[in-house]
Amino acid sequence: MRLRLWLIAASAFLFATPVAAELSKPEQVMIQTVDAEQDRTVSMLETWVNQNSGSLNALGVEAVGKLLRSEFEPLGFKVEWIEMKAAGRAGHIVARHKGSGRGKRMLLIGHLDTVFEPDSSFQKWERKGDRGIGPGSGDDKGGMAVIIASLRAMKAAGTLKPADITVVLTGDEEDAGDPIEVTRGPLIEAGKWADVALDFEGLAQKEGKDMGSIARRSSDSWTLIVSGRTGHSSGVMHPEYGAIYELSRIVDTFRRELGEDKLTYNVGMIGGGATTEMDADRIRLNATGKTNIIAATAVARGDLRAISQDQIDRTKAKMQEIVAKSLPGTNAQISFDKGGYPPMAPTEGNRALLARLNRVNADMGLELMGELDPMDRGAGDISFVANDTDGLVGLGPAGAGSHAPGEFVDIPSIARQAKRAAILMSRLAKERR
Repeated sequence: MRLRLWLIAASAFLFATPVAAELSKPEQVMIQTVDAEQDRTVSMLETWVNQNSGSLNALGVEAVGKLLRSEFEPLGFKVEWIEMKAAGRAGHIVARHKGSGRGKRMLLIGHLDTVFEPDSSFQKWERKGDRGIGPGSGDDKGGMAVIIASLRAMKAAGTLKPADITVVLTGDEEDAGDPIEVTRGPLIEAGKWADVALDFEGLAQKEGKDMGSIARRSSDSWTLIVSGRTGHSSGVMHPEYGAIYELSRIVDTFRRELGEDKLTYNVGMIGGGATTEMDADRIRLNATGKTNIIAATAVARGDLRAISQDQIDRTKAKMQEIVAKSLPGTNAQISFDKGGYPPMAPTEGNRALLARLNRVNADMGLELMGELDPMDRGAGDISFVANDTDGLVGLGPAGAGSHAPGEFVDIPSIARQAKRAAILMSRLAKERR
């Protein structure tokens, strides 16, 4: 009996604790190269961070693109700059490495732009211990640093030569140009070519543990416009309710009746009164009114995030049904913006890719990575290729504070992620298609 209990306990320990296997000689070279070049990698990242590349700063985005070109070309990549001026944005980097044609075809995804425009007060890199503080230090210039560090390690170990890799670095991930089917055209094309997509946005962590991401939710925007018969407030509800009451009914019914797992629907802007005007960018409202006038107009804007296209379709239909049940004397219309981000649903193919990464973790002596709840991530570019290829998210470095002054990257995690990525890609390059 005691022997049996001991065996059960020993088995549980083995499954809970990764056991480091002997890495191959090329894999050892990759780890040594990443460590030896860490100072180079951090210095490279500092240069990128100090070059402003807000999404609307076309010259800045292009300047960062040139810095990336100078890294890819010595590694044997053919680099193309794809202009997006017609969409009001700078453009994208597409870098292609032709390998043996026998292994998995890999698409690496990142982005050149940040949310910090030239008029932001947050502009420069600052190092404090293990933190690299600066605009885009994690999102996503840190991710691009991981890409370059991992590819350089593969080159040193001889595993890059047979690898078929396409890298797409978009220049407008933080503020996508319009029409989005044009701005994401090169990425979608690369996704149809690829067998595997690896997204180098930031590593997710939970309770101090690295997590694997196999899903991202969508991001759609909606606009609700309500009109009502106006008049003296003494007549409200007899029978006129006015636009604000109707808008409030709709928004509260959304809250009460749209509940589903992994679904959220935010109300980000709202206003109403005798008059309501929304600016051309639909990010500002100007309303007028008096307490004794029944509101004639009301407007609300918000977003909708879902885990699958079925959930999106079902939710939009329900929202339209709610909107149609107008209070007396009112009329409401809801519309959904074009150009949203699609979902990346969790699939068995994505899960199998995380299992491959966990094999790498085990061989490196690192903890296995659990699946991150997609509620803990926003939308991202990988979703545009999710229907065409298996994918994995979060191969960039750890950090915090993205999109706000004080954003920082955890510097040691750059090397950890580069080692993981280099070994994973080298192994995928040897898997038959």
